[in-house]
Amino acid sequence: MKYNFDEIVNRRGTYSLKWDGGQLIKEIGLTERYDDETIPLFTADMDLPVPQPLIDALHKTVDHRIFGYSIFPDEYFAAIQHWFKSRHDWDIKKEEIIYSPGTVHALNIAVKAFTNPGDGIIIQRPVYPPFTAAIEANGRQVVNNQLRANSEGYYHIDFEDFEAKAKEEKTKMFILCNPHNPAGRVFTVEELRKLAAICADNGVLIVADEIHGDLIRRNQTFIPIAKAVNNVKQLITFTAINKTFNVAGLHCTNVIISDPELRKTFNREMGMHLPSPFTVSALIAVYTEGEDWLEQLKEYLDETMEWVVRFVVEKMPKVKVRIPEGTYIMWMDFSNFGLSPEEVHDRIYNKANVLLEDGKMFGEEGIDYQRICISSPRPIIKEAFERIAREFEDQI
Repeated sequence: MKYNFDEIVNRRGTYSLKWDGGQLIKEIGLTERYDDETIPLFTADMDLPVPQPLIDALHKTVDHRIFGYSIFPDEYFAAIQHWFKSRHDWDIKKEEIIYSPGTVHALNIAVKAFTNPGDGIIIQRPVYPPFTAAIEANGRQVVNNQLRANSEGYYHIDFEDFEAKAKEEKTKMFILCNPHNPAGRVFTVEELRKLAAICADNGVLIVADEIHGDLIRRNQTFIPIAKAVNNVKQLITFTAINKTFNVAGLHCTNVIISDPELRKTFNREMGMHLPSPFTVSALIAVYTEGEDWLEQLKEYLDETMEWVVRFVVEKMPKVKVRIPEGTYIMWMDFSNFGLSPEEVHDRIYNKANVLLEDGKMFGEEGIDYQRICISSPRPIIKEAFERIAREFEDQI
Protein backbone atom coordinates (compact mmCIF):
# COMPACT_ATOMS: atom_id res chain seq x y z
CA MET A 1 0.00 0.00 0.00
CA LYS A 2 0.98 3.64 -0.44
CA TYR A 3 1.72 5.51 2.79
CA ASN A 4 1.09 9.23 3.29
CA PHE A 5 3.93 10.45 5.48
CA ASP A 6 2.77 14.06 5.13
CA GLU A 7 -0.23 13.21 7.31
CA ILE A 8 0.03 14.97 10.67
CA VAL A 9 -1.05 12.66 13.47
CA ASN A 10 -1.78 14.56 16.68
CA ARG A 11 0.29 12.90 19.42
CA ARG A 12 -0.73 15.19 22.25
CA GLY A 13 -2.64 13.37 24.94
CA THR A 14 -1.12 9.99 24.03
CA TYR A 15 1.55 9.85 26.77
CA SER A 16 4.19 10.90 24.23
CA LEU A 17 7.52 11.97 25.72
CA LYS A 18 8.02 14.41 22.83
CA TRP A 19 4.59 15.99 22.85
CA ASP A 20 3.28 15.51 26.41
CA GLY A 21 6.49 15.50 28.43
CA GLY A 22 7.08 19.23 28.67
CA GLN A 23 7.41 19.38 32.44
CA LEU A 24 9.90 16.50 32.53
CA ILE A 25 11.81 17.93 29.58
CA LYS A 26 12.21 21.26 31.36
CA GLU A 27 13.18 19.57 34.63
CA ILE A 28 16.04 17.67 33.02
CA GLY A 29 17.31 20.87 31.42
CA LEU A 30 16.72 20.33 27.70
CA THR A 31 14.84 23.60 27.37
CA GLU A 32 13.48 26.53 29.35
CA ARG A 33 10.34 26.89 27.25
CA TYR A 34 7.81 24.21 26.41
CA ASP A 35 4.17 24.97 25.63
CA ASP A 36 1.40 24.08 23.22
CA GLU A 37 3.24 25.84 20.38
CA THR A 38 6.55 24.04 20.86
CA ILE A 39 7.77 21.90 17.95
CA PRO A 40 9.78 19.07 19.56
CA LEU A 41 12.35 17.52 17.23
CA PHE A 42 14.85 16.45 19.85
CA THR A 43 14.35 12.73 20.31
CA ALA A 44 14.85 9.84 17.93
CA ASP A 45 11.33 8.64 17.43
CA MET A 46 9.11 9.38 14.47
CA ASP A 47 5.87 11.30 14.15
CA LEU A 48 4.99 9.06 11.21
CA PRO A 49 2.41 6.25 11.09
CA VAL A 50 3.75 2.69 11.29
CA PRO A 51 3.28 -0.10 8.71
CA GLN A 52 -0.26 -1.42 8.29
CA PRO A 53 0.82 -5.06 8.90
CA LEU A 54 2.11 -3.92 12.31
CA ILE A 55 -1.21 -2.26 13.15
CA ASP A 56 -3.08 -5.40 12.07
CA ALA A 57 -0.82 -7.61 14.20
CA LEU A 58 -1.30 -5.44 17.29
CA HIS A 59 -5.07 -5.40 16.79
CA LYS A 60 -5.01 -9.18 16.65
CA THR A 61 -3.08 -9.26 19.92
CA VAL A 62 -5.55 -6.86 21.56
CA ASP A 63 -8.51 -8.86 20.30
CA HIS A 64 -7.24 -11.91 22.15
CA ARG A 65 -8.03 -9.99 25.37
CA ILE A 66 -5.43 -11.64 27.62
CA PHE A 67 -1.95 -10.17 28.07
CA GLY A 68 -0.05 -12.55 30.32
CA TYR A 69 3.60 -13.57 30.51
CA SER A 70 4.90 -14.29 27.02
CA ILE A 71 7.62 -16.35 25.40
CA PHE A 72 9.60 -16.09 22.18
CA PRO A 73 8.13 -18.45 19.59
CA ASP A 74 10.21 -19.87 16.76
CA GLU A 75 8.58 -17.33 14.45
CA TYR A 76 10.25 -14.52 16.42
CA PHE A 77 13.76 -15.82 15.79
CA ALA A 78 12.93 -16.82 12.21
CA ALA A 79 11.77 -13.27 11.47
CA ILE A 80 15.05 -11.82 12.74
CA GLN A 81 17.07 -14.33 10.74
CA HIS A 82 15.03 -13.66 7.60
CA TRP A 83 15.40 -9.88 7.86
CA PHE A 84 19.15 -9.78 8.32
CA LYS A 85 19.80 -12.44 5.71
CA SER A 86 17.61 -10.82 3.08
CA ARG A 87 18.59 -7.21 3.84
CA HIS A 88 22.24 -7.57 4.85
CA ASP A 89 23.30 -11.10 3.85
CA TRP A 90 24.05 -11.77 7.51
CA ASP A 91 23.48 -15.31 8.76
CA ILE A 92 22.45 -15.28 12.42
CA LYS A 93 21.95 -18.47 14.39
CA LYS A 94 18.92 -18.72 16.66
CA GLU A 95 21.03 -19.35 19.74
CA GLU A 96 23.03 -16.16 19.11
CA ILE A 97 19.97 -13.93 19.69
CA ILE A 98 19.31 -12.47 23.14
CA TYR A 99 16.32 -10.23 23.84
CA SER A 100 16.77 -6.99 25.78
CA PRO A 101 14.06 -4.46 26.67
CA GLY A 102 16.23 -1.67 25.29
CA THR A 103 19.56 -0.78 23.73
CA VAL A 104 20.71 1.48 26.56
CA HIS A 105 19.81 -1.30 29.02
CA ALA A 106 21.84 -3.79 26.96
CA LEU A 107 24.76 -1.38 26.80
CA ASN A 108 24.87 -1.03 30.58
CA ILE A 109 24.70 -4.82 30.93
CA ALA A 110 27.65 -5.23 28.55
CA VAL A 111 29.72 -2.63 30.40
CA LYS A 112 29.11 -4.34 33.75
CA ALA A 113 29.56 -7.87 32.40
CA PHE A 114 32.80 -7.42 30.49
CA THR A 115 34.72 -4.64 32.24
CA ASN A 116 35.73 -3.77 35.78
CA PRO A 117 35.59 -0.46 37.64
CA GLY A 118 38.43 1.74 36.44
CA ASP A 119 38.71 0.08 33.03
CA GLY A 120 38.83 2.29 29.94
CA ILE A 121 36.16 2.14 27.24
CA ILE A 122 36.68 3.80 23.85
CA ILE A 123 33.90 5.91 22.36
CA GLN A 124 34.01 8.27 19.39
CA ARG A 125 32.68 11.70 20.29
CA PRO A 126 30.61 13.56 19.43
CA VAL A 127 28.39 10.59 20.25
CA TYR A 128 25.02 9.58 21.71
CA PRO A 129 25.08 10.74 25.38
CA PRO A 130 24.04 7.39 26.97
CA PHE A 131 27.38 5.94 25.84
CA THR A 132 29.17 8.30 28.22
CA ALA A 133 26.58 7.72 30.92
CA ALA A 134 26.90 3.93 30.72
CA ILE A 135 30.65 4.23 31.23
CA GLU A 136 30.78 6.86 33.95
CA ALA A 137 27.74 5.68 35.94
CA ASN A 138 29.32 2.24 36.22
CA GLY A 139 32.68 3.55 37.42
CA ARG A 140 34.58 3.03 34.16
CA GLN A 141 36.70 5.60 32.31
CA VAL A 142 35.84 7.28 29.02
CA VAL A 143 38.61 6.95 26.43
CA ASN A 144 37.71 9.36 23.64
CA ASN A 145 38.80 8.64 20.07
CA GLN A 146 37.38 11.87 18.68
CA LEU A 147 35.92 11.74 15.19
CA ARG A 148 37.48 14.44 13.01
CA ALA A 149 35.41 16.58 10.66
CA ASN A 150 36.79 18.11 7.48
CA SER A 151 35.80 21.54 6.17
CA GLU A 152 32.68 20.04 4.60
CA GLY A 153 31.52 18.52 7.89
CA TYR A 154 32.37 14.95 6.87
CA TYR A 155 33.67 12.90 9.78
CA HIS A 156 36.49 10.37 9.67
CA ILE A 157 38.25 8.12 12.18
CA ASP A 158 41.63 9.07 13.60
CA PHE A 159 43.12 5.57 13.41
CA GLU A 160 46.49 6.56 14.82
CA ASP A 161 44.81 7.88 17.95
CA PHE A 162 42.47 4.86 18.09
CA GLU A 163 45.36 2.40 18.00
CA ALA A 164 47.32 4.29 20.65
CA LYS A 165 44.33 4.23 22.97
CA ALA A 166 43.50 0.59 22.25
CA LYS A 167 47.06 -0.30 23.32
CA GLU A 168 46.65 1.29 26.74
CA GLU A 169 46.53 -1.38 29.42
CA LYS A 170 43.33 0.00 30.95
CA THR A 171 41.37 -0.19 27.65
CA LYS A 172 39.06 -3.20 27.58
CA MET A 173 36.12 -2.26 25.36
CA PHE A 174 35.19 -0.21 22.30
CA ILE A 175 31.59 0.95 21.77
CA LEU A 176 31.02 1.44 18.04
CA CYS A 177 28.06 3.48 16.82
CA ASN A 178 27.31 2.60 13.20
CA PRO A 179 25.51 4.36 11.59
CA HIS A 180 26.94 7.02 13.82
CA ASN A 181 24.70 9.20 15.96
CA PRO A 182 24.92 12.20 15.47
CA ALA A 183 27.64 12.38 12.78
CA GLY A 184 25.61 10.29 10.33
CA ARG A 185 28.54 8.24 9.06
CA VAL A 186 28.00 4.73 7.71
CA PHE A 187 31.45 3.25 8.11
CA THR A 188 33.01 1.37 5.21
CA VAL A 189 34.15 -2.25 5.19
CA GLU A 190 37.74 -1.06 5.22
CA GLU A 191 37.16 1.16 8.25
CA LEU A 192 35.35 -1.60 10.14
CA ARG A 193 38.06 -4.15 9.38
CA LYS A 194 40.78 -1.77 10.50
CA LEU A 195 38.98 -1.02 13.77
CA ALA A 196 38.37 -4.73 14.38
CA ALA A 197 41.99 -5.66 13.65
CA ILE A 198 43.30 -3.09 16.13
CA CYS A 199 40.87 -4.32 18.78
CA ALA A 200 41.79 -7.98 18.14
CA ASP A 201 45.51 -7.22 18.43
CA ASN A 202 44.96 -5.53 21.79
CA GLY A 203 42.30 -7.71 23.39
CA VAL A 204 39.59 -5.05 23.19
CA LEU A 205 35.97 -6.23 23.06
CA ILE A 206 33.79 -4.53 20.44
CA VAL A 207 30.21 -3.62 21.32
CA ALA A 208 28.49 -2.43 18.13
CA ASP A 209 25.32 -0.33 18.30
CA GLU A 210 23.77 -0.83 14.85
CA ILE A 211 20.17 0.10 15.62
CA HIS A 212 20.06 2.74 12.85
CA GLY A 213 21.40 0.25 10.28
CA ASP A 214 18.21 0.08 8.21
CA LEU A 215 17.84 3.88 8.00
CA ILE A 216 20.35 4.73 5.30
CA ARG A 217 20.29 6.91 2.22
CA ARG A 218 19.35 5.65 -1.24
CA ASN A 219 22.98 5.67 -2.43
CA GLN A 220 24.49 4.00 0.64
CA THR A 221 25.12 0.43 1.77
CA PHE A 222 25.21 -0.53 5.43
CA ILE A 223 27.36 -3.53 6.33
CA PRO A 224 27.09 -5.02 9.83
CA ILE A 225 30.52 -5.33 11.41
CA ALA A 226 29.83 -9.05 11.89
CA LYS A 227 29.75 -9.32 8.08
CA ALA A 228 32.85 -7.21 7.58
CA VAL A 229 35.21 -9.19 9.80
CA ASN A 230 36.27 -12.82 9.93
CA ASN A 231 36.58 -13.18 13.70
CA VAL A 232 33.41 -12.44 15.65
CA LYS A 233 34.53 -14.02 18.93
CA GLN A 234 35.13 -10.62 20.53
CA LEU A 235 32.05 -8.92 19.11
CA ILE A 236 28.61 -8.04 20.47
CA THR A 237 26.03 -6.38 18.20
CA PHE A 238 22.85 -4.53 19.13
CA THR A 239 19.98 -4.55 16.64
CA ALA A 240 16.45 -3.23 17.11
CA ILE A 241 13.11 -2.60 15.45
CA ASN A 242 12.66 0.52 17.58
CA LYS A 243 14.21 3.11 15.26
CA THR A 244 13.49 1.41 11.94
CA PHE A 245 9.76 0.97 12.51
CA ASN A 246 9.01 3.67 15.11
CA VAL A 247 8.14 1.33 17.98
CA ALA A 248 10.44 2.59 20.76
CA GLY A 249 7.53 2.24 23.19
CA LEU A 250 7.45 -1.53 22.63
CA HIS A 251 10.98 -2.02 23.99
CA CYS A 252 12.62 -4.46 21.62
CA THR A 253 16.38 -4.76 21.18
CA ASN A 254 18.09 -7.97 20.10
CA VAL A 255 21.68 -8.60 21.10
CA ILE A 256 23.68 -10.86 18.77
CA ILE A 257 26.57 -12.72 20.41
CA SER A 258 28.28 -15.54 18.51
CA ASP A 259 30.75 -16.64 21.17
CA PRO A 260 29.08 -19.03 23.70
CA GLU A 261 31.18 -17.84 26.64
CA LEU A 262 30.44 -14.17 25.99
CA ARG A 263 26.78 -15.08 25.61
CA LYS A 264 26.75 -16.92 28.92
CA THR A 265 28.41 -14.01 30.71
CA PHE A 266 26.00 -11.47 29.20
CA ASN A 267 22.95 -13.57 30.09
CA ARG A 268 24.16 -14.06 33.64
CA GLU A 269 24.55 -10.30 34.14
CA MET A 270 21.23 -9.43 32.53
CA GLY A 271 19.01 -12.08 34.11
CA MET A 272 15.67 -13.13 32.66
CA HIS A 273 13.54 -10.67 30.71
CA LEU A 274 10.21 -11.76 29.24
CA PRO A 275 8.67 -9.82 26.36
CA SER A 276 5.29 -8.17 26.05
CA PRO A 277 3.00 -10.07 23.67
CA PHE A 278 2.79 -6.82 21.72
CA THR A 279 6.58 -6.81 21.29
CA VAL A 280 6.57 -10.35 19.91
CA SER A 281 3.74 -9.75 17.45
CA ALA A 282 5.24 -6.41 16.39
CA LEU A 283 8.67 -7.81 15.55
CA ILE A 284 7.26 -10.73 13.57
CA ALA A 285 5.00 -8.37 11.60
CA VAL A 286 7.60 -5.74 10.69
CA TYR A 287 10.42 -8.16 9.88
CA THR A 288 8.17 -10.26 7.63
CA GLU A 289 5.86 -7.64 6.10
CA GLY A 290 7.42 -4.23 6.75
CA GLU A 291 9.90 -3.91 3.89
CA ASP A 292 7.63 -2.01 1.51
CA TRP A 293 6.85 0.58 4.20
CA LEU A 294 10.55 0.97 5.01
CA GLU A 295 11.48 1.66 1.39
CA GLN A 296 8.80 4.34 1.18
CA LEU A 297 9.96 5.81 4.47
CA LYS A 298 13.58 6.01 3.34
CA GLU A 299 12.53 7.82 0.16
CA TYR A 300 10.52 10.30 2.24
CA LEU A 301 13.40 10.93 4.65
CA ASP A 302 15.80 11.44 1.73
CA GLU A 303 13.50 14.03 0.21
CA THR A 304 13.07 15.81 3.53
CA MET A 305 16.84 16.01 3.99
CA GLU A 306 17.24 17.38 0.48
CA TRP A 307 14.64 20.05 1.28
CA VAL A 308 16.50 20.94 4.52
CA VAL A 309 19.80 21.44 2.71
CA ARG A 310 18.19 23.60 0.03
CA PHE A 311 16.43 25.70 2.66
CA VAL A 312 19.57 26.18 4.75
CA VAL A 313 21.63 27.21 1.71
CA GLU A 314 19.03 29.81 0.76
CA LYS A 315 17.86 31.10 4.15
CA MET A 316 20.68 30.31 6.60
CA PRO A 317 23.85 30.04 4.52
CA LYS A 318 26.11 30.39 7.56
CA VAL A 319 24.84 27.08 8.93
CA LYS A 320 26.84 24.07 7.79
CA VAL A 321 24.79 20.91 7.36
CA ARG A 322 25.14 17.87 5.13
CA ILE A 323 22.93 14.92 4.32
CA PRO A 324 24.07 12.06 6.56
CA GLU A 325 24.88 8.64 5.13
CA GLY A 326 22.56 7.05 7.67
CA THR A 327 20.03 7.79 10.47
CA TYR A 328 17.26 10.41 10.33
CA ILE A 329 19.43 12.85 12.26
CA MET A 330 20.96 16.03 10.90
CA TRP A 331 23.93 17.67 12.64
CA MET A 332 24.01 21.43 12.15
CA ASP A 333 27.07 23.62 12.71
CA PHE A 334 26.22 27.18 13.85
CA SER A 335 29.81 28.28 14.50
CA ASN A 336 29.96 30.70 11.55
CA PHE A 337 27.49 33.04 13.23
CA GLY A 338 30.06 33.98 15.85
CA LEU A 339 27.41 33.65 18.55
CA SER A 340 27.87 31.82 21.83
CA PRO A 341 26.23 28.42 22.15
CA GLU A 342 23.92 29.96 24.74
CA GLU A 343 22.76 32.63 22.28
CA VAL A 344 22.15 30.05 19.56
CA HIS A 345 20.18 27.99 22.07
CA ASP A 346 18.07 30.97 23.13
CA ARG A 347 17.16 31.89 19.58
CA ILE A 348 16.11 28.35 18.66
CA TYR A 349 14.58 26.99 21.87
CA ASN A 350 13.06 30.08 23.49
CA LYS A 351 12.34 32.46 20.62
CA ALA A 352 11.64 30.11 17.72
CA ASN A 353 10.10 27.64 20.21
CA VAL A 354 11.69 24.64 18.46
CA LEU A 355 13.17 21.96 20.69
CA LEU A 356 16.36 20.35 19.35
CA GLU A 357 19.38 18.96 21.23
CA ASP A 358 22.39 21.12 22.07
CA GLY A 359 25.54 19.64 20.57
CA LYS A 360 27.42 19.89 23.87
CA MET A 361 25.33 16.94 25.10
CA PHE A 362 27.34 14.77 22.70
CA GLY A 363 30.69 15.94 24.05
CA GLU A 364 32.63 19.18 23.92
CA GLU A 365 33.32 18.44 20.23
CA GLY A 366 29.68 19.34 19.55
CA ILE A 367 29.66 22.66 21.37
CA ASP A 368 28.70 24.73 18.28
CA TYR A 369 26.24 22.18 16.89
CA GLN A 370 22.55 21.38 17.13
CA ARG A 371 21.05 17.93 16.51
CA ILE A 372 17.66 17.67 14.84
CA CYS A 373 15.61 14.55 14.14
CA ILE A 374 13.76 15.12 10.85
CA SER A 375 11.52 12.07 11.21
CA SER A 376 8.29 14.09 11.23
CA PRO A 377 5.83 15.06 8.50
CA ARG A 378 7.50 17.52 6.17
CA PRO A 379 5.04 20.34 6.95
CA ILE A 380 6.22 20.21 10.59
CA ILE A 381 9.88 20.23 9.55
CA LYS A 382 9.28 23.18 7.22
CA GLU A 383 7.53 25.17 9.95
CA ALA A 384 10.39 24.45 12.37
CA PHE A 385 13.07 25.64 9.96
CA GLU A 386 11.11 28.72 8.96
CA ARG A 387 10.80 29.69 12.63
CA ILE A 388 14.51 29.14 13.22
CA ALA A 389 15.51 31.10 10.11
CA ARG A 390 13.47 34.12 11.24
CA GLU A 391 15.43 34.25 14.49
CA PHE A 392 18.74 34.44 12.60
CA GLU A 393 17.72 36.98 9.95
CA ASP A 394 19.85 39.67 11.58
CA GLN A 395 22.91 37.43 11.14
CA ILE A 396 22.59 36.76 7.40
